Amino acid sequence: MGLSYGQARLGLAFHESAHAVVGLSVGMRVLTSEVIAWSPRPGTWSVTGNTVHEWDGAPGWEFATVAAAGAQAHVEYLRRYGLWTPGRALDCAAEHDRELAIDTLADHGLLLGRDHTPPGGRSWATVQRIARRTAVGLWPAIRTVAFAMDQRTRLTGTDITDLLGPLLRGGAA
Repeated sequence: MGLSYGQARLGLAFHESAHAVVGLSVGMRVLTSEVIAWSPRPGTWSVTGNTVHEWDGAPGWEFATVAAAGAQAHVEYLRRYGLWTPGRALDCAAEHDRELAIDTLADHGLLLGRDHTPPGGRSWATVQRIARRTAVGLWPAIRTVAFAMDQRTRLTGTDITDLLGPLLRGGAA
């Protein structure tokens, strides 16, 4: 059985919230983070999300951690709310985030392997483990932003830092 619209929307809010919160924690400037929902035909719905950020200088391994954090937080949401199944966890994979990290890091001379560890680089599995630990450590902030995003749909970086106050110290909006 699939998730309800509300459950799926909140899951995507956790996904995008993690990109934003982890990004802020490593010094990125978050411009916006949002859940996007639409009805492609009567009686059906689709939901996705988008987080826009700026990064001064060349992206490092932190960029990959931010990219992986969305899927890790999405799976953590499923676990914590009793919604986890193997199939739902697979649906959170977000290959587009992995491919963005691989391409962006390659443009800056860093090697990120999809299913192996390249010489002098890291594997996506390693980045996922780091992202999971980071997301769990920032869970109160991620949860706060996710619930606000679910209610308001779109948050600016300033909205996010205003929401978090003492929960997060790091990058500015």
